[in-house]
Amino acid sequence: MECAQFTKTGQAACGDDVRFLTVEKENRYIAALSDGLGSGVKAHVLSNMTTTMALRFLQSNLPTLESVEIIMDSLPVCEVRKISYATFTLFDFALGGFAKILEMGNPGYIHLRGTDEIKPVSERKVLSAHWPDRGVRECEADLRAGDRIIFCSDGVTQAGLGERRDMKLGWRRSGVLKFAQEKIAADPGISARDLSQQIAATSVAITHGVCRDDVSCVVVYLRHPRVMRILTGPPFRKENDAEYARQANLGEDHVVICGGTTANILERELGTPVKITLADMRAAGALPPVGRVAGVGLATEGILTLGRVLSALEERRPPEREPAAARAILERMMGHDRIEFVVGTKVNECHQDPNIPQDLELRRSVIRRIASVLEKDYRKIVKLNFY
Repeated sequence: MECAQFTKTGQAACGDDVRFLTVEKENRYIAALSDGLGSGVKAHVLSNMTTTMALRFLQSNLPTLESVEIIMDSLPVCEVRKISYATFTLFDFALGGFAKILEMGNPGYIHLRGTDEIKPVSERKVLSAHWPDRGVRECEADLRAGDRIIFCSDGVTQAGLGERRDMKLGWRRSGVLKFAQEKIAADPGISARDLSQQIAATSVAITHGVCRDDVSCVVVYLRHPRVMRILTGPPFRKENDAEYARQANLGEDHVVICGGTTANILERELGTPVKITLADMRAAGALPPVGRVAGVGLATEGILTLGRVLSALEERRPPEREPAAARAILERMMGHDRIEFVVGTKVNECHQDPNIPQDLELRRSVIRRIASVLEKDYRKIVKLNFY
């Protein structure tokens, strides 16, 4: 589940809010998108309140009508337009069952199997006695491996409205559908992150880079998890080097070797040298350059690079702003679902020098902090293996 957002031009806060929740014990995945009426801080507060309540109600399996009524009762009504101050789309899916999608006021969701649009298994309109003029669309979708669910705020579907002759009614849901189908046809394995970013960015490009409204696009992609493995630090016992090196067996796109000593162990055990080109050295930036081990993966410097990765994750800095080594690791982390750290526990004597910078932390401490932020803020599954 991934989301891309743009804030309305001139506003300090996004009037849309998106939240995700994974209930591991139930193999359950929940997403909520709310569009606050208008824009700015007031819209942000109300959309945030809506998504927070919605996630709690969905997780508690509260009946749909009761949940919706509580949300509607909590939201103020615009005195001029007589409509609710926030709309929403809610997604709730447990592996092995149907996905439930609830919509009030937002553009209709899109369900794609490959490039084919799939209609809901069932659909009904939920009406509240308290709010008879505001219906909620409740759908069930048969979600299978390879399927995608796309939903967005009206900042996406209304892009170009009244500005372009070829889009008198805006980009519309049909335009988003066609765009997504074209992107999936060109790249059947396109990630939820990339697809959501491309849809959101295209809606902004339609209005020549000016956001007339807050833009949010959520993509849910059901597939087998992608696994990444990071090897760093030498094993405590030298006799474990061969077993340690065998952990780098996932393929070049899924393995990163962090640290010179670690790279030396793999070179010796696997018989494959680390190669660094002149282009790699020129593009290195503030960190040592990225090397490549043929048939294995990327090789980077150790603790400095991991420290830079940690700070980028904690501060949510985009990967493209980072030096080449940190950027390579961050991009691979964002493209994978399960991240496994294979950590050697032998103490590096260089790190015990009292003259080194105080922020050069022990490797295991940095790894644990990276694991924590990946699980909490990026919804990644993280596993730590120590040698």
